[in-house]
Amino acid sequence: MATRTRILCFVLAMILMGCCCSAKIYKVGDSEGWKAKDGTYYAWAKRKEFQLGDSLLFEYDGNVNDVTQVSGALEYQFCNSHSPKAVYNTGHDVVTLTEPGYHFFISSNHSQCVAGQKLAVSVVQYHQIPPPPPRKILPFAKDFKVGDSQEWKVPDDSDFYSKWSEEKQFHVGDNLLFYYNYEVEDVLEISSDLEFKSCDTSSPVAVHNTGQDLIRLTKPGIHYFITSTIGHCEAGLKLRVVVRPLPRGRVPKKMQLSPLDRLIKWLQSFRPQPHH
Repeated sequence: MATRTRILCFVLAMILMGCCCSAKIYKVGDSEGWKAKDGTYYAWAKRKEFQLGDSLLFEYDGNVNDVTQVSGALEYQFCNSHSPKAVYNTGHDVVTLTEPGYHFFISSNHSQCVAGQKLAVSVVQYHQIPPPPPRKILPFAKDFKVGDSQEWKVPDDSDFYSKWSEEKQFHVGDNLLFYYNYEVEDVLEISSDLEFKSCDTSSPVAVHNTGQDLIRLTKPGIHYFITSTIGHCEAGLKLRVVVRPLPRGRVPKKMQLSPLDRLIKWLQSFRPQPHH
C-alpha cells in the first residue's frame, strides 16, 4: 500500500513539475511593449504558440493606459470595453492563460484600441499524460486553420480552397480559424450556392474582419465563405464546407470530462478494492 501511495505521489509531482517547467512568459509586443500601433499585435501573436499555463506580460505607462480583457470576438472587433472580463492597470501586468481557447485583450481607450492596441491569442492544451487503456477517448470538436500555411488569401490555384475542404471532414461543433491581413481581406458568410458561385456580397449572413476570426460550425449542411475584396473571390478566395451531424459516439459537451477530471478518474483506478 505504501509503495503504491509513493508511486501516485511521484506521478502527481512529475505532472506538476512538467506543467510549471514548460510554462513560458511572453512580453506582449516584445521591445514595443503595449501601445497603439496598427497591426503590431496581430503579427506578434501569429508567430507564437501559446499553451495552457503560459503568461502574457503587458508593459506600458499605467498613468495613461490599461489592459482590458474582453469575453468575445465582437467586443474585440468593435473595441467595446463596457463589460470587461478583467481590467489591469499597474503598467506591469502578468496574465496567466488558465483556459484553452481564444483570449481577447484591448485598451479601454477606444481611439487607441481602434488604432491597433488590441490582442487576440489562441491557447492550446497538450495532454501531459495519455489516458489509460483500454478506455477509448471520444472525439472532440476540432479546430481547422483555413488553408493551413496558405491561410486566407488569393491562391495561385483557383481551386485551392475547394481541394483543401474536400480533404477534411467537418462536424457540428468544429471551428474554422481564418488568418489573413485585415487591411486587405475579410470573411463573409453567405447563405446560398448561387451567391457563392457569383461571388455576391450584397446579403451576407455575417461579416468578420479582425484578421484572426474563429467561426464555429453550429449546424449541419453546407456553409459558404467568400471575401468582399473586388476580384479576389473570383480568383478563388472562397470556401465551401460540408458539415456533418455529430457522430453517434460523440459525447455532448456538458458531459465531457475535463483533463483534470480524467486524470483524477485514472488515479482512482489505482485505489485498492475492498476485500469481502
